[in-house]
Amino acid sequence: MNKDVIYIEPEDDITDIITKIEGSKQKIVALVPPKKAGILRSIVNIKLIAKAGTNAKKSVVLVTTDPSILKLAAATKLPVTKDLQSAPSVPNAKVDIEESATEKVEDEEDEEEPEEKEEEETEEKEEAEEEKEKEEEKEPEDKGKKNKKDKKKDKKLPNNPVLAWIVSHKKTTIAIIIGLILLILFLIWALVFAPAVTITVGRRTTQNNFSENVSFTSKLEEENASEGKFYLEKRKNENTIKRDFEATGTKNVGQYASGEVVAYAYFRNKGKIGINGGSAFSVSGLNYVSKEGRDLAWNGTYDECINAGQSSLVFSGCLVSVRVPVVATAPGSKYNVAASEGWTTTAPVSVYSDAPMAGGTDKTIKVITQADVEKTVATIKTGDISTSKYNLIESIKESAEEDNTIFIIENSFKQTVGEPVVTPKVGEEVKDGVTPSLTVTVTDAIFVIDETKVKEFITEKAKLANNYRIYKIGDEEKDNGGLFIENFLKTDDKYTGKLKTTYISGPSVTENDIIEIVRGKGIGTAQHDLKEIDGISTIRIDTSYPWVSSVPNDPEKITIEFEKFENE
Repeated sequence: MNKDVIYIEPEDDITDIITKIEGSKQKIVALVPPKKAGILRSIVNIKLIAKAGTNAKKSVVLVTTDPSILKLAAATKLPVTKDLQSAPSVPNAKVDIEESATEKVEDEEDEEEPEEKEEEETEEKEEAEEEKEKEEEKEPEDKGKKNKKDKKKDKKLPNNPVLAWIVSHKKTTIAIIIGLILLILFLIWALVFAPAVTITVGRRTTQNNFSENVSFTSKLEEENASEGKFYLEKRKNENTIKRDFEATGTKNVGQYASGEVVAYAYFRNKGKIGINGGSAFSVSGLNYVSKEGRDLAWNGTYDECINAGQSSLVFSGCLVSVRVPVVATAPGSKYNVAASEGWTTTAPVSVYSDAPMAGGTDKTIKVITQADVEKTVATIKTGDISTSKYNLIESIKESAEEDNTIFIIENSFKQTVGEPVVTPKVGEEVKDGVTPSLTVTVTDAIFVIDETKVKEFITEKAKLANNYRIYKIGDEEKDNGGLFIENFLKTDDKYTGKLKTTYISGPSVTENDIIEIVRGKGIGTAQHDLKEIDGISTIRIDTSYPWVSSVPNDPEKITIEFEKFENE
């Protein structure tokens, strides 16, 4: 896998390093610090580098063998490697750092080898001079009580007893030199690099409830967050749902019965009564309609009267009749009725039949009813709506991982079900082996607003004193971070609701404030001065090693950790 190698310059600050990490186009970023990388000897800066890598979704690796940096990398679990070819790993706080320190000492020993070489050359030169002197000297026999070996040995050693001891104990001398170098290095490390402190601070805070009426707009140009008017952005998701169901309806598709009825009326004056096609007729609770229109008319001639020559003509008028073809309104053999006097009609005439209705037959098939469709749609609404809402909210949260400023108004969720498409259609026959199905498009919609603007509104409305500030709004462990809109309603084209949450406030004490107070002071003095700050409840100063008795003057060696708020 490709990696990006970034060489840290001595003048680079932490902002420059983070900018380089975020600007890298590779997933793996190797940071190569200079020999004296003071900026990487701060736990705060190491944490910031690790956090920058996490936020940028990159794997950050330190290329170093510096024990101080390794210790901080071990504390933050940041991977390191000794060179660009080795595999990175999270250093073990004890083993890796000791091995690195040993390698550092060996490098220093290598630097001492030229000095040892010069000493050996000096010794060889002295031995050559002694050999020359030995040839020139002629000592008397009465002074030669020492044997030849002792004389030779005495002549090789320098006259200076210290140098003589050094020459005769070369290995011991080298060990002492190495020990002195290690001691010097240790003192430099212990007094210069090792001193660091971690200050744990507890603050006196209060938890407050927040509740304010707010409004919303669907037009961005109308937004005024400082006055509690927020822009609503609709997020939606469309799903096409197909659902099989069982048809419960039946339908008679047999033949329709038909026949004729006799319509009659009495006329006292000339005139006409029209019977339209499709006029309703009924008998014994069965309904029929006329196939064609017919007219009943009298021109005033009594010869045309059915009751001509009868005494009833005088009292009732001229009786005129017409035969009207009718057909049943539904198929079935039950419409095959006998001739009857009990017919009724909506037309202004009287009706009877002198012949039976005939031709009606029965044939029952299975069909889809409108009730089947409505029942299936209702199942989709009640069965899938909670899952749909959850899926929509989760998809919004996933898309907002890098931009965590989305506030979802959960009670604005609305599901709209489109016009269902049914196969076969309503009223059509469902043949054997065919399973009816319903397809419908379901649109899930919900509103979101800018969470950053909401929190700015809360901060402004809280109206804290100048020396106080809000440390935390809401609760990250709760939905929407503990923020919610109550009574979200739409009236005409306006939306309203009540913004509710909690916030924790307290004295405005920052990390920089604490560092400026304690840097360079003794541990006891630093604790005393911090307790004098309004809003500080507890102070604990932990040193990196037992011999550290004061707070370093370098801010990068001072780590500030705030305890959880008292009311959390």
